[in-house]
Amino acid sequence: MATLLAIGTAKGLFLATSTDGRRSWEITGPHFPMTGVYAVAVDTRRSTPRLLAGMTSSHFGPSVATSDDLGASWDEPDEAPVAFPADTGVSLGRVWQLMPAGPDEPDVIWAGTEPSALFKSTDGGRSFELVRSLWDHPHRPQWEAGFGGQAVHTVLPHPRDPARLLVAMSTGGVYRSEDAGASWAPGNTGIRAYFMPDEWPEFGQCVHKVARDAGNPERLYAQNHHGVYRSDDDGRTWSSIADGLPSDFGFPMVAHPGRGGVVWTFPLVADGERFPTDHRCRVFRSADAGGKWEPLSVGLPEGPFYPAVLRDAMCADDATPGGVYFGTRSGSVFASRDEGDSWSTVAAHLPDVLCVRAAEV
Repeated sequence: MATLLAIGTAKGLFLATSTDGRRSWEITGPHFPMTGVYAVAVDTRRSTPRLLAGMTSSHFGPSVATSDDLGASWDEPDEAPVAFPADTGVSLGRVWQLMPAGPDEPDVIWAGTEPSALFKSTDGGRSFELVRSLWDHPHRPQWEAGFGGQAVHTVLPHPRDPARLLVAMSTGGVYRSEDAGASWAPGNTGIRAYFMPDEWPEFGQCVHKVARDAGNPERLYAQNHHGVYRSDDDGRTWSSIADGLPSDFGFPMVAHPGRGGVVWTFPLVADGERFPTDHRCRVFRSADAGGKWEPLSVGLPEGPFYPAVLRDAMCADDATPGGVYFGTRSGSVFASRDEGDSWSTVAAHLPDVLCVRAAEV
């Protein structure tokens, strides 16, 4: 068994593989050089894992490629697999999220895009169709662009009920479906939007990332544009869990894939000062669903540290004990093989890290 870490950057995809218990890494790439790789997925539901990469070329535009041999070769169709129908009057900016569905739907892959939309694949990610119900939602004309664009960046299938699905976007907030995407309702009660006249709107929040708890799938964690929250009712209502963090601003939110109540984040000072708090490289972990937080920095760079970590540039693997990974906008990637207690460097001097995904393969 090996651990695969897929690293999407502003100038291509790099693949890091460890066969010695995540002590050392062999890196290949860049795959798709000079493209921005904003979304990566490792689909381990099939006997041979499938890699999916959502990349954006300044010349050819956005596309999705797949690999069934761990990146040795790639299948990139001539026609873009994710594309808006002509009657929508818009074109795809990029794919921000690729998410395999639950075990009951082995060929379903979800894609979140810019502009904010959801696409569904029923052939393992080789082709996608627009989910019209979300695109035609009456709120959509009022969704605005965040600092990074207007995009669906979070797609969370329910692990036990294929009919339940949650998406989150900047800006627009959280939306929930309980009928396999046929209809959608906002799920933002308790999430503050300090930049709006009504700070507690039904929708319009700038949610940065949402993660689902492994032990209790009704429990969710959200990093907002100033605000860290937990929901215990599958996103219907939210309460703050920011106490104990040095700041309530940041981008990633990662839940442990196998242990309930364990979650990691990387706080930044504020929306107007997007540096790590205290200019220190620290991951914060909670082991009790956000009740208490502890800083983790053993093995991370000391002294002044300024690079930020983007919303999809942090992840966890499914090994035991769990591995945690994050990449920075300065091109460094760090790994922990003990759930954050200590860290080592996987890579340095890569292009701007946009996303990371890890899995046992």
